[in-house]
Amino acid sequence: MDIREGKRQDLTPWGEVLSEVEAEVRPRLGEAGAVATYIPALARVPARQFGIALATCDGVEAGAGDADLPFSIQSISKVFTLALAMRALGSRLWERIGREPSGNPFNSLVQLETEKGVPRNPFINAGAIAVADRLVSAFADPKAEILALMSGLCGEPIAFDEEVARSEADTGYRNVALANFMKGFGKLDNDVATVLDVYFHQCALRMSCRQLARAAGFLCRDGRHPRGQDALLSERQARRINALMLTCGTYDAAGEFAFSIGLPCKSGVGGGIIAVVPDRLSLCVWSPALDATGNSLLGRAALEAFAAKTGLSVF
Repeated sequence: MDIREGKRQDLTPWGEVLSEVEAEVRPRLGEAGAVATYIPALARVPARQFGIALATCDGVEAGAGDADLPFSIQSISKVFTLALAMRALGSRLWERIGREPSGNPFNSLVQLETEKGVPRNPFINAGAIAVADRLVSAFADPKAEILALMSGLCGEPIAFDEEVARSEADTGYRNVALANFMKGFGKLDNDVATVLDVYFHQCALRMSCRQLARAAGFLCRDGRHPRGQDALLSERQARRINALMLTCGTYDAAGEFAFSIGLPCKSGVGGGIIAVVPDRLSLCVWSPALDATGNSLLGRAALEAFAAKTGLSVF
């Protein structure tokens, strides 16, 4: 089977690749890593689960393992709220948000204070909170806009997990501090509680690997909607999101992801990671146990195996 020549693949060859990846990593379930315990609703998620799915630019889908089991997407949502804000605001979005890797934990308070309330990039928590603030300004009901976007991209209803959203609101003290820091520096326009409600709900979106692989399809199709030819974003905007995913999407492990996988990726502490092969496919892996950087331990291993088996890379 030759995946590298760019020929159309049917479900069977891609399914074989994903099954091979699953067979390679599943024996490692439970070896190491731990689920996110600082969010009580996530602390109860069984760690011994693994799913992987992909969707090609020409409409082929494949999955293996727990590919259809929904999970809390957490910071993966930042890709989609960023796209929504870029579509609504264009270049004005970047007036208060940077585009550089942070080199620090995703919830660092020290960096935000040092840089006077301007988040280093939109994928750390402070940056995503700043994006949520722009969505509150741009839309009468930003949570409804987020649900409409995700449901439209998937072609099926997507919902918030209200238990997870409440759990985040009840224990998200550091995120409250980040938002208040930015408000204190005059970098948030809206009420802190309103902005955080949007942020906590976007993180509480519940989706499967197959749904996320499908939803991320606009990033491998030059901004075109994954279920048609309409433009969700311009080609340039989609390219910029991919660039930010490569450099900032896996927090302070982004360099290692680029080195070992070579694809734009965005992770979440729910254990999911999406990845993009421009002009070819989008994929999602999920396994709840995290490494020390907050990225899925087996998800990362699965992406390395996928890249090795297919030879697909942006380099």
